[in-house]
Amino acid sequence: MLTSVSLLLAVLLDKLLGEPSRWHPLVGFGNLVRLTEAALYPTDYGTKSSRQIRLRGVLGIALLLVPFSLLAALLAWLPHIGWLNSILLLYLSIGATSLSQHARAVVNALNSDDLPLARQRVGMIVSRETSTLTEHDVARATIESVLENGSDAVFAAVFWFLLLGAPGAVLYRLANTLDAMWGYKNERYLHFGWAAARFDDVMNYIPARLTALTYIALGNIRVGWRCWRKQARAWYSPNAGPVMAAGAGALGVTLGGAARYHGSLKQRPTLGFGRIPGAHDISRAIRLVDRGLWLWVALTLARGWLHA
Repeated sequence: MLTSVSLLLAVLLDKLLGEPSRWHPLVGFGNLVRLTEAALYPTDYGTKSSRQIRLRGVLGIALLLVPFSLLAALLAWLPHIGWLNSILLLYLSIGATSLSQHARAVVNALNSDDLPLARQRVGMIVSRETSTLTEHDVARATIESVLENGSDAVFAAVFWFLLLGAPGAVLYRLANTLDAMWGYKNERYLHFGWAAARFDDVMNYIPARLTALTYIALGNIRVGWRCWRKQARAWYSPNAGPVMAAGAGALGVTLGGAARYHGSLKQRPTLGFGRIPGAHDISRAIRLVDRGLWLWVALTLARGWLHA
């Protein structure tokens, strides 16, 4: 019962306070990741084998994740105040309100017919080029970000908290941040970031599919399930595919398609089924994630009550 109440209080904190505007631990962790990369990345890259470079990446993961996970465990297990520390650590690990705020900022710009501002704001949450996006492109990119980050920044952190407590949530959130910084398949990170990307894939495997089921359960079940089953495998990410295909189908919109990254046009598979999305559909995607989170809280509380 304590775990379910802790989850409820952490979600309420996120709703009331949002993401800390200053001194967010993940910002400090990002700086530490850059220092670790500078220390471990081989200056003589061309003379190292892919195995040697990958081993350096594995060492980086160990140095960055193990100490903080152990610290989280120590804080969570402290007598008398461990439960409070667990709530705070989970609050810092989920980003539901921050995700909603960034997406609603895009909605507001589109509703004001300010396409340049909408492009600027969506550029803060996606990695594709946004300077030439149409209104529908902006809506599509924002919904994709909401659905995928709903899994990465919300449901997966809650899953690992329920499974392993605060140390699990912290371990996941830091691993996900590390993947966001090292998990690229370009020349620099193909081998050095290999372990970070694979570790994040493993930690997201079950949460991503639970997230997809959540989206389907709260939307168009038949279309969402069909899109997941038929489209997810074609997506470039084994975990984002089910999440985004199921979410797009549940919302009744079409996502994916061509997008420009770093000067190159990438032809992406089509996800979902239905109309081309607009600003209203961004709001629907936000509500889908929010309702899904409250569903998880309610189910966890019910389970805790039954076992009390």
